[in-house]
Amino acid sequence: MKASSYTCLIVSIFVLLSISSAASYNPVDFDAFLQCLPKHSDHSVSIAGAILTPNNASFQSTYQLRANNLRILLSATSRPVAIITALHPSHAQAAVICAKRHGFQLRIRSGGHDYEGLSYISDVPFVILDMFNLKSIDIDMKTETAWVQAGATIGELYYSIAKKSKVHGFPSGVCTTVGIGGHFSGGGYGFLMRKYGLSIDNVIDAQLIDANGRILDRKSMGEDVFWAIRGGGTTSFGIILSWRIKLVRVPPRVTVFNVQRTLEQGATELAYRWQQVAPKLPQDLFIRLQPVPINNGGNNKTVRVSFIGHFLGQADGLLRLMNVRFPELGLTRNDCLEMSWVESALNWAGFPNGTSIDVLLNRVQVDRVFYKTKSDYYKAVIPKQGLETLWQVLMDIEDIFVQFNPYGGRMEEISESETAFAHRGGNLFKALYRIQWSESEGGINATGRYVEMSRRLYNAMVPYASSNPREAFFNYRDLDVGSNESGETDFEVAKEYGAKYFRNNLMRLASVKAKIDPENFFKNEQSIPPLPTPPSH
Repeated sequence: MKASSYTCLIVSIFVLLSISSAASYNPVDFDAFLQCLPKHSDHSVSIAGAILTPNNASFQSTYQLRANNLRILLSATSRPVAIITALHPSHAQAAVICAKRHGFQLRIRSGGHDYEGLSYISDVPFVILDMFNLKSIDIDMKTETAWVQAGATIGELYYSIAKKSKVHGFPSGVCTTVGIGGHFSGGGYGFLMRKYGLSIDNVIDAQLIDANGRILDRKSMGEDVFWAIRGGGTTSFGIILSWRIKLVRVPPRVTVFNVQRTLEQGATELAYRWQQVAPKLPQDLFIRLQPVPINNGGNNKTVRVSFIGHFLGQADGLLRLMNVRFPELGLTRNDCLEMSWVESALNWAGFPNGTSIDVLLNRVQVDRVFYKTKSDYYKAVIPKQGLETLWQVLMDIEDIFVQFNPYGGRMEEISESETAFAHRGGNLFKALYRIQWSESEGGINATGRYVEMSRRLYNAMVPYASSNPREAFFNYRDLDVGSNESGETDFEVAKEYGAKYFRNNLMRLASVKAKIDPENFFKNEQSIPPLPTPPSH
């Protein structure tokens, strides 16, 4: 399996979940909550089968099925009082109305890929609203648009588009089991970002449940809220039911490649050159840089750097372009694979060539590990000395990999205020640092050691990454950049993480929050609080 697949397809281990009871709550309130639900849901689809409490045999398996980080799952100290596996939009509406009325926090889960598990853990009495069953995808090829429900996965979206057209796609992620609800709301990026921007740059409408249980569309929610939910994290503002997206055109054949070089083969010089070239390439070409440490035994360690490319065109055109713009890489015809766009999505996800696209319909990630993820944005080229520092830390840690995703192209053309996603022009690339380990490498008991290693790498890159603030990608959630307690949202604390995630858009986001959810019902450890009302004089 190649390195690009590690994000999604990772070493399988057996999971034994042992979790204590829910945070303390009043049983009378809980009974009232359960009695409230059917009163506020559509009777044509009974909500009874969607309500799971700890007394249900399937409660624990449902809880852990879409909890994808074992570091979070196995360290959680409390569990939800109930899980609402919504079968109808009215079930989600009822969950909002009744949780708010009876004093329970609501955590919303689509695919369960929140890196810090905020969609399925809390330290206060809470209910999980699981959107996984709301997964319809309705494509209209006449208008080249689609309505996609929050519980659908990236893989299901790609599959549905491919079944309708060979010349359409959508700019979204590479991990096929990620839920659309959360993926889009934080931006949604992938290998088409330099050509078409983020997922949210191609969203034209949405359905959102507000804190009063109303279903709003773009018109009824207003342009401010529609702006906020595209990149600002929907769960601060409501519950996303569905997105309306504009499909994008892709050629019948695209070309992918993966050229790998070790330090001994000149990887440092190539990585230095990549930083100068990749953000300025034509929009049709995306080249990710991915270094991973290699231990050949004893002290024989090195770093292998992969240059993973995607070109919206055929190999001959790619080779002509690379020979002019990045000849140092030495790309050859034998490095290139031509395929359809949907096959390239499988390639990015790490599936072997020739795999049936039916694998995109697999909705649950079954291979899970313990992991900690951090992110950075780079606005200047890392000098060779900085790259050598990075290589050394990677070789010292070993259980880690890094991805550099190039910016430029369409990302450079969209202003930082057009949507709530502010990381636009001025960035050369975005970085992902991911450290991961298995049960055999210490499991939950090794968490402290591995998390400290991730911080060591992060600290080593201080001289080269963005600063004031040191920016971070919201969908690579990291509580180290600042967090509140589960049940409260202090505005000063929120400004700390909010500036890193949303830059200059934070105050507008807080203003929108004050309008749509002034009581701050929708909250988590890194949510956006309502903008405080200035004191009157």
